[in-house]
Amino acid sequence: MTFTGKGFELIGKPFGVGYKMEKDDLAAFDKIDCEIGIFPGNGVFKQKIKITGPVSDVKCVFDGQMCSDESCLPIRETILLKQGIKINASAETGSEVNGTEHGEEKDTAGTNLPTSTNPAAPVTHSYKAKFNNEVGKCEPLKYTGNLGLKDKTTDTGNLWMVFWIALSSGLVALLTPCVFPMIPMTVSFFIKNKDRKKGLRDGLIFAFSIILIYVVIGTIVAAVFGASAANWVSTHWAPNVFFFFIFLVFAASFFGAFEIVLPSSWVNAMDRRADKGGIAGPVFMALTIALVSFSCTGPIVGTVLVEATKGGILTPIVAMFGFSLAFALPFGLLVIFPSYLQSLPKSGGWLNSVKVILGFVEVAFALKFLSTADQTYHWHILDREVYLALWIAIFTLMGIYLLGKLKFSHDSETGHLSVPRLFLAIGTLSFVAYLIPGLWGAPLKALAGYLPPMSTQDFDIRRIAMEANGKAGETCSEPLYEDDFHLPHGLTGYFDYEQALACAAEQKKPLFIDFTGWGCVNCRKMEEKVWSDKAVLKILKNDYVVLSLYVDDKKVQLPESEYFTGRSSGKKITMLSDKNAEIQACYFNSNSQPQYILMSPDQIMLQNPGSAETFEYDSKKFAEFLRNGLTEFRAIPVKN
Repeated sequence: MTFTGKGFELIGKPFGVGYKMEKDDLAAFDKIDCEIGIFPGNGVFKQKIKITGPVSDVKCVFDGQMCSDESCLPIRETILLKQGIKINASAETGSEVNGTEHGEEKDTAGTNLPTSTNPAAPVTHSYKAKFNNEVGKCEPLKYTGNLGLKDKTTDTGNLWMVFWIALSSGLVALLTPCVFPMIPMTVSFFIKNKDRKKGLRDGLIFAFSIILIYVVIGTIVAAVFGASAANWVSTHWAPNVFFFFIFLVFAASFFGAFEIVLPSSWVNAMDRRADKGGIAGPVFMALTIALVSFSCTGPIVGTVLVEATKGGILTPIVAMFGFSLAFALPFGLLVIFPSYLQSLPKSGGWLNSVKVILGFVEVAFALKFLSTADQTYHWHILDREVYLALWIAIFTLMGIYLLGKLKFSHDSETGHLSVPRLFLAIGTLSFVAYLIPGLWGAPLKALAGYLPPMSTQDFDIRRIAMEANGKAGETCSEPLYEDDFHLPHGLTGYFDYEQALACAAEQKKPLFIDFTGWGCVNCRKMEEKVWSDKAVLKILKNDYVVLSLYVDDKKVQLPESEYFTGRSSGKKITMLSDKNAEIQACYFNSNSQPQYILMSPDQIMLQNPGSAETFEYDSKKFAEFLRNGLTEFRAIPVKN
């Protein structure tokens, strides 16, 4: 307990009334390995003071902890003494101050509204802990009607996408110079066996062993990172900057600057075990192939795993299964159908060209990680036009390379341009032509989610035109945090939950809540492909109060007076993004983005929560979702 104010001095320290500290009265609290005293009833603490003059502005700040069998939560409460308090003592002796009240308390759960918020708005703060045995008891808001789309909570679609991307990566890995020449050599080893059945058995064991090796790698990554680390890996600057440099190293390796190889002792040890025969032979041969091909497959596997760590505990396992299935497939099929072995194309300089092309792609991917850190921490290093300029340069050089006008150290001389390289060059340079209008604000919807937000672009013709025609939508007051966050397509709205609720009550409109993030690819896709639809924009502009809540921002702090302890997480919340995540977890029982909520100012759900998977990037479904919410809102009885 600490006291501030005028007209008094403290005598001694605060003490508990009826607080028993004798040895026989101490209770062991073995959860945190300590002993505690006991109050026979309610805990009461007092402080003796000496009056030195007129008493005014007396404030007591109480700091402590509330502990259960599992955890402790901080308690911080400020008590103000009201004017006209009667002091039951003379100024000559130590006295107790009586008559304190809690009417003016600064709730440490952060219940004070922002100064720009209408205090009469119907706001419920149940996402904040109240320290009366309610911590952790969130009451999610639920839609009780039956109008509109059903909520989709499964992420099976995302796992399938991860699988197909990883499968494609495995097929690309087969075309690298470290792997492709080994396919006929390895398959020949099995089909030359005098015992055809044994050769077939060993070949299939070899193929399944490759799958097992990479799935084990994926399982280890899943165990190390887990679902809880996905958000940290996706948004924190440290892993993203690390991945940025790792991808540049991978690219340099593909360009021929050096080879990424594992210790030769590992390869030799596996090779010796592979020669022993039996079932163990093909298993160790698979390990040998994995080690020998690492200089080409390592960067590809690393790329797949880095992306997979962002998706939860199953994603790395699914990713490695997809990659290894494609990697093992030709070995298994050629063992079963050896006649097709003769039809494989011959090795040559084209294999090194595959590596160089992958190098350009790695550099482009590297920028995505630096961009994520740049957005979440507001560094403003890679704004949209800078990012696009770098991509234009990268893919222009790639097109020139495909035309044979740019060569690297390991490239062989080619007398003519092959037809496949010509078509690849045309495709690459066409992609560059597609990117160029983006420098002036073209939306580039095909790349939605992979480019920085349009709000980071300094020169945007569309935004200039929208601003000339006036802002889209009206706000009740100046939005908090508008210097740090922006809404797309010229929309106006809020970035603070309480302020948006207050405005919705004032305007008698429903609330559209967008849980989003800087590192959320699907959020950007929805904004560019769905929100941009004229019908959707019209509804958002005229019929809803728009609220965008970022859950991964690493810069914006709450005012100290609004710090609170989260009811769901039990943690002290000091950042705006953590507050937004607490709201999403407690009210809507979710931590995935994007998530779209339609709600009345009285916090009545108007539809089931929506996501990118719910709407499948279909603007018609999204517009229907918004219209159904309006129908439900208008059906709510008007309060007198």
